[in-house]
Amino acid sequence: MSENNAATVLREEKVPVGSKLWLCSADCLCSCLNSLLTGGGLTYFFTSYLGMKESYASAVWIIFAIWNAFNDPLFGYISDHTKSKLGRRIPYIRYGSLFYSLVFIVTWIKWPLGASQGALFFQMLATLFLFDTLYTAIATSLYVMPYTMAVSNKARSSIFLMKIFFTLISLGVPLVLFPIIKPAPGESCLKFQVIMAAIGVLAFAVIFISTFFYKEKVTTEPESGDNIIKSVVSCFKNRSFVVFEVLSFTVIFIQTILMQGVIYYFDAFTLPMYAAYGMLGAGAVFGVVLWAKKTNTWGVKKCVFIMCVVFAAGAACMAVFGKNNIVAAVGFFIAGIGFAGGMYLVPLMNGDVIDYDEHLCGQRREGMYAGVNSLITKPAISFANSAFIMIVGKFGFDMSKSVAEQTDRAKQGILVAWMAVPAVLLVICALSLKFYPLAGRKWDEIKAELEKRHSGTEPEGEYNEEE
Repeated sequence: MSENNAATVLREEKVPVGSKLWLCSADCLCSCLNSLLTGGGLTYFFTSYLGMKESYASAVWIIFAIWNAFNDPLFGYISDHTKSKLGRRIPYIRYGSLFYSLVFIVTWIKWPLGASQGALFFQMLATLFLFDTLYTAIATSLYVMPYTMAVSNKARSSIFLMKIFFTLISLGVPLVLFPIIKPAPGESCLKFQVIMAAIGVLAFAVIFISTFFYKEKVTTEPESGDNIIKSVVSCFKNRSFVVFEVLSFTVIFIQTILMQGVIYYFDAFTLPMYAAYGMLGAGAVFGVVLWAKKTNTWGVKKCVFIMCVVFAAGAACMAVFGKNNIVAAVGFFIAGIGFAGGMYLVPLMNGDVIDYDEHLCGQRREGMYAGVNSLITKPAISFANSAFIMIVGKFGFDMSKSVAEQTDRAKQGILVAWMAVPAVLLVICALSLKFYPLAGRKWDEIKAELEKRHSGTEPEGEYNEEE
């Protein structure tokens, strides 16, 4: 197949606007519930409001972390082998939404187990296990749906562009809402519980209804003889996946450490918060427009390389010269471009990796790849927190004092801890792309062949909503 013919096939594939809107809305509400519960809300409710000891809460999170590290690959394997008239993912989204919302609602009600520390420990641990298991089933299925709804990067990119807007909502709403509605120790939490229940009901309605507006177009069943260990190992035999994981780990690490550094930055330096966030937002908008425009001409690989190099240079300058407001403003702008790349380019790259796996073995294993990706990226969150604390400590930062009381060297340590490691990781990402094979004319032809294969039961170039 010629390059022009390949481009024609890919260019004609489309996903209806309604399908994209419902998918992104469901993903947004699913993430909102998770952010409200695991983003500090659960710990606050049990420790500050119900009176659970911090040591018991820490033990819950440690125990939970062990399960949390393995449930994603496990569910990915299960969903890949699911057989249903609705497809492999939609049953988990549609029928899991009710139980997911119910667990969220009853989380904020003290169970009739007594007031002992053991009772609180059991409720918090049970809540986390139930909630995260359901979240994994639904969120993983929603995460891989764009890869099953379309093959071409042009069609998928239209989903991810819309998803960026909804992702900002799912990140911002919990950060603003919870501090406003959280119950103070000793006061009635009825209003808080009613609001949380309303959010849970809304999430159920949106997630459940959304499943009637999209379906899996791209699907092939894995071989029944593949066990989970073999499936995990086979993921790492895909060289493109290994390179992708270097980038995926780095993106999660940077997102975590950048948000942590912001907490200290504005207390230590003079750049106004509104100016910093304004430049960050402007960079994100510029980045979305840039990557959306250039992906079709430069390709995903080249765009990711440019993003890594530019982001690394900006982070390095911030680590050394971030005290200067002009340098800092430019640094926030570049960070915005990087964030846009993380939300737009990385999912496209992930889709190519999954497509390449199908090209190699003739099977679709989106769930397995999503699960193994989570297994690798979740430790990035812990590493980012540990790295920041360790580095600022080396620069003499005293956690018992306010930021204003720190020495100049300690304040410089904030910049180094905040930006130096991301700069190094981004350089490693740029270098690793040398070994990423999914680019060029041959890859375009493979993508076109995959699209042709999966359009056999539908008119070529169109996405059919009807069963």
